[in-house]
Amino acid sequence: MQFDLVIRGGTLVDGSDNPARIADIAVVGDTIVEISSVDSGSIIGTAKEEIDATGLIVTPGFIDLHTHLDAQISWDPQLSPLTWHGVTTALLGNCGVTFAPCKPDDRGTLAAMMETVEDIPKRAIMEGLSWQWETYGEYLDALETLHPSINVAGLVGHCALRYYVMGERAVEGQPTEDELKEMAQIAEQAVKDGAIGFSTSRLLMHYLPDGRNVPGTHADHRELIEIGKRVAAHGGLMQNVMNFHTAVESELELLASQARTGCRVLFSAGARDTPEFSNQLITALAAHREEGLDIHAVAIPRSGGYLSNLHSTFLIELLSKFMDCSPTWQQLFAKPFPQRLAALADEKFVDALVEEAEVYNRRNNGELDNEYRRLRWLGDGSHPDYSAASKSLLELANTAGIEPSRCWLRMMKESEGKTTFNYHLFNTSLDNLRDVITTDWCMPGLGDAGAHVGQVMDCGWATFTLSYWHRDRSVYTLEEAVRRITSVPAHVMGLTDRGTLKVGAKADINVIDIERLSECYPEFAYDFPNGAGRFIQRAKGYRATVCNGQLVLENDELTGAQAGSVLRHHKPPR
Repeated sequence: MQFDLVIRGGTLVDGSDNPARIADIAVVGDTIVEISSVDSGSIIGTAKEEIDATGLIVTPGFIDLHTHLDAQISWDPQLSPLTWHGVTTALLGNCGVTFAPCKPDDRGTLAAMMETVEDIPKRAIMEGLSWQWETYGEYLDALETLHPSINVAGLVGHCALRYYVMGERAVEGQPTEDELKEMAQIAEQAVKDGAIGFSTSRLLMHYLPDGRNVPGTHADHRELIEIGKRVAAHGGLMQNVMNFHTAVESELELLASQARTGCRVLFSAGARDTPEFSNQLITALAAHREEGLDIHAVAIPRSGGYLSNLHSTFLIELLSKFMDCSPTWQQLFAKPFPQRLAALADEKFVDALVEEAEVYNRRNNGELDNEYRRLRWLGDGSHPDYSAASKSLLELANTAGIEPSRCWLRMMKESEGKTTFNYHLFNTSLDNLRDVITTDWCMPGLGDAGAHVGQVMDCGWATFTLSYWHRDRSVYTLEEAVRRITSVPAHVMGLTDRGTLKVGAKADINVIDIERLSECYPEFAYDFPNGAGRFIQRAKGYRATVCNGQLVLENDELTGAQAGSVLRHHKPPR
C-alpha cells in the first residue's frame, strides 16, 4: 500500500493509559490509517516520507490550552516559539481579552486593552490585524485565511463581549437584565459559530490603560453562570483566571457553579511559598470532582516570572517600583541595545548606575536585596537552570564581593547582554507545585505564548514537563506525562479526533529523543512588527513534529509548512 508518511520502530506513547510499546504508524493525508505493533509485524507498504524512530518516542502532538497568539498569528503564521516545542494545537482567546466581538469604533479600545493586559504592542495589533470582522464567527473566518503552521482554536472573551454590549459601562458597571440576556445570546452564538467556549478574567492585576480593571473583573457570579448555561447548551468550555488573592473560597465556588451548568471548566492554578494555598485548592477540587463536576486547571510546571537581561526592560521597571528617581538607569535603558551595551564599557557611567541603586538600598535597610534574591541566574550551561536551587543575583554578588547591581552589569558586559535572570514570581516552591500538578485535575501548561513577549518566556512548558518532571525527577511516568499534555487537554477543548494516536485520528504527531530533550537558553530577537523585540526559546530533541500529516518541524528546525487548521467547536452528540 502507498502511504504519505510512515513512522517506523518508535516507542509509541499514545496519550491514553496504554503502556508504551514499539509500533509503526502510517498516515494518508491528514489521518492515521494504520498502527502496527511488534506482535502484528511492521507496516507493509511504501511511503512518500519515512521516519526511522528507532530509540525515539512517538507521541500525539501537544495541546496548549493557554495562549495569547490572537495578534501574533497575523504576522507570524509559524507561531514561534510554540512550534519549537511539539505543540500542534493552540487555544487562543484566554483571560477574557479577545478581538471579537468588536464594533468598528471599538478596535482601538480592544487593542489597548490587549496591550496593557498581555504586553502586546497596540501599534502592532492595529497595523497587523485585518479587522475584517465584527462577530466571533467572522473572526474565525479571518483566521482561516492566515493558514497557520499548526492548529488553532478560539475562546470568545468576556472583556470584548461586555464592551460590545455595555460600552463604557462595561468597565465598572453591572448589566441590566436585557444586557445580560444579550451577552448570553452572543456568547451562545459564538460557540455555535465555532468558538471552543468563553473566557474571563477576575485577576485584579489585569488593567486598562487608565488603571481600572478590565471589563468583567468584578462581574457578579450570576452573570457568569447565566453565560455558562448558554455555553453549556452547546458543550462549550468556560475558561477562568480567578481572584485567588482576596477571595479564594468564593472563587472556587464560582468554578463549581459554572460546572454545575454542564460546562467543562478550566482555570489557572499554581503554588505559593507555603502549602496552605495548594492544600486549599486540592481539598476543594477533590470535593467538586467527587460531585462529578468537570473542572481542570493548568499550571506552569516550573518557577516562573519575568526575564531580566540587557535587552529586557524588566530591571528598570523593577527598580522604578522602589526608587522614586533613577535617572542614570533610565538613561541606560533609553538607549537602543547596541548603545546600551557600549555604555557598559564606561566605568564612570557604571559607577553612577551602581551608586544610584546602592544609595537607595542603604537608605532603605536593604529593601532591594529581597528583589535580588528573586532574580535567579539561568546559568551558562547547555540549557537554562530553572530549578529552585539556581543561584540568585544576591548570592552571585556576595561570592564576588561586589554590589548586586555591579554584578548584574558586569555579567551583562561579559556576555554581551545575553546572560539572563529569571525573576521567581510564582511557583517558587517546586515541592508545593508538585503537589498541585500531580492531582487528577491539573495539567502542565499556562505558557502564555504570544503575550508579555519582551519580558516572559514560558512556551517550553511541554519540553520541561517531559525532561524535568518525567526524565529527571520521575514524578510522572512517561505515559502519564504525555497523557497530561495531549489527551487531557483534548478532552478539555472537546476534541475527539486529536490528543491520542489511534486509527482514524488526525495525524498530529511528535517524534522525540527523550534523552536529548531540553529547552535551549532564551534569546532576544527583534523580529516583531516595527522592529519590536521579544524573547524566543528553541528546543533540542524534536526529531519531527507532524501536524495534519505534514512535517512542520524536522530535527529541531521549522520546515515552513503551514499545515494547521482553525478548529471549530461542534456540539458533541449526546
